[in-house]
Amino acid sequence: MELMISTFYLTFAAAISIIIAQALEKISVNYISMLIGVIFALVPFLNHHVAPFNSETFMELIIAPLLFFEGQKTQLYNIRNRFKSILGITVVMVLFAVIAAGFSIHYLGNLGIALSFIIASISAPTDATATESVTNNLILPHKVEGSLKTESLFNDASGIILLDMALLWFENGTINYGQTLQNFLFSSLGGAAIGFVIGWIFIMFRQFLTRSRFNALNAQNIIYLLSPFLIYAIAEELSVSGIIAVVVAGLFHNAERQYSVLLNPRQVQIGSNLQNLISEIFNSIVFVILGLMIIRIGYNRILNSQIWLWLAVGTIIYLANLIVRFLYSLLIMKFDSKNAAIFALGGVHGAVTLALALTISQKFLGQSNYNLLMMSEATLILLSMIIPTIIFPFILPHQLSDYESQRMTIKFRNEMVKQAIIAVHHMYLPKKVKRHILFSLLLQKQAINTPDSLRQIFRTIDQPSLSSEERYLERLAYYRVFAIERNYLEEIAQKESKYQKCLLTLYNEILIAESLTLEDYIEE
Repeated sequence: MELMISTFYLTFAAAISIIIAQALEKISVNYISMLIGVIFALVPFLNHHVAPFNSETFMELIIAPLLFFEGQKTQLYNIRNRFKSILGITVVMVLFAVIAAGFSIHYLGNLGIALSFIIASISAPTDATATESVTNNLILPHKVEGSLKTESLFNDASGIILLDMALLWFENGTINYGQTLQNFLFSSLGGAAIGFVIGWIFIMFRQFLTRSRFNALNAQNIIYLLSPFLIYAIAEELSVSGIIAVVVAGLFHNAERQYSVLLNPRQVQIGSNLQNLISEIFNSIVFVILGLMIIRIGYNRILNSQIWLWLAVGTIIYLANLIVRFLYSLLIMKFDSKNAAIFALGGVHGAVTLALALTISQKFLGQSNYNLLMMSEATLILLSMIIPTIIFPFILPHQLSDYESQRMTIKFRNEMVKQAIIAVHHMYLPKKVKRHILFSLLLQKQAINTPDSLRQIFRTIDQPSLSSEERYLERLAYYRVFAIERNYLEEIAQKESKYQKCLLTLYNEILIAESLTLEDYIEE
């Protein structure tokens, strides 16, 4: 019950932050979500209704599906083609960054070497979701964006293995390099194998259902939604990387989707809609939790005598990671200095870093060390988000603003509906049918206000429905209207490539409306 209540409050907070973000186009929804999380933590009633953070639950219920869906946005060809680069970023660069951060903390912060490497290892994973918060309405260079996305998909396993090594070092006083390497290979390769095998089982099962009389669309979608949770749980039960497993499974689902658009289009469309819905809500929940946890962690520790120490340690971690990322991308990845700087700044840390920190027991580290670790990691997260947010607008090109995009969308929609209305006036149709279609077009144009729209809805209660012949004529008229609107958008697209996204959005709306009209006819 506690988990259910917490989920309700967090989901509601995520929805509110998404709504607010629509009105504040210059502020990323992730920052708004974090602010709402802070408010939740500061208001006793709300804070009381959100359960204490459980890192294992968070990784399985939030991070696993997010990475599964993120993997579906990446083509397997790109992974295969850039395998060496990905391996370098997620293993070699991570190792260099942890070594640099660990020794920097040890010497500059005067901390024990094992504790220093625990703190450094937690900082290894980057977060694609957090990166999106600092690139709001900005255009990343294509190569840099691809590298950042693939890095965030695969570097979690490296961070987890290095953290396990550092924890054993802290406990036993010695470090076992051979065992660490063995654990890394077993966890990573085992996770990839589990993701491949179970992912293919799901794909083959779904393909079999699609071609059989057992093709139940809703059941398939339920299985699809449950896939990442099951894959992650099985992988973790077998002591391999659940994160790698869900990412690999997601990559193979991407390959299936490309060849299933015509085989089972409705399944692909609903799956895509579910993916977008869950990704948007879960992304927002991640940052609500992040804001909530930073306040909970910092409560009663802000005025601690160690405040300057954890601020210094957090800054050292950030700078060490920044320098290693810049040099690696400049010397090994052969980026120019500007792209290397963008790649370095784009390594934003977020919820996965926080989750790793919270896997460590306060009793294991001791009160003082635990406070230092938590607050220094919180400092790292905030620095990695705030600094690129300030710098990126000066060095990255800007996308079309939300205001300009909305303005042009309204303009294109009005013009296409205007042409459709002219065509309807020239059609031979019964008055009742023509009146209904024209009213619908005015609604599409958003020329009918809410009170008038509601009056029309209530009016239909007292009006008889259209006859079968009138429904048939109405449907033919709609198909003609949709064709006219699509033709208009296709003509504009050839002249206004700058507004391609706006035009594609409108085109998609028309296709959905046409599909729903046809679906109504089939159901009749």
